[in-house]
Amino acid sequence: MSLVKPIVGRWYRSVTNDLFEVVAIDAEDETIEVQYFDGSVTEMDFDAWSEQMLEGTIEEADAPEDWSGSVDVGAEDLARDFGDSVQIPWTSTSNSDLRR
Repeated sequence: MSLVKPIVGRWYRSVTNDLFEVVAIDAEDETIEVQYFDGSVTEMDFDAWSEQMLEGTIEEADAPEDWSGSVDVGAEDLARDFGDSVQIPWTSTSNSDLRR
């Protein structure tokens, strides 16, 4: 088994079948921050990553189809501005208009 270096934005699978994404790498502290599909975040050090890769308890995986399901996505993260939505004015209708 070859050693796979962690890459930010890539998905991996643990031996327990949990999907996680590498979200940050801190070379100075030698830690890797990962976020599991359920939204929980944890860190592991470079040595633990290497050991688990060599043992085969971590492997590369495809991103889940609905990868955004566990992530808090705000309006600023999307490609559109929600402040520009068109407001349709309410019109008053009489009861007779509703019966038609």
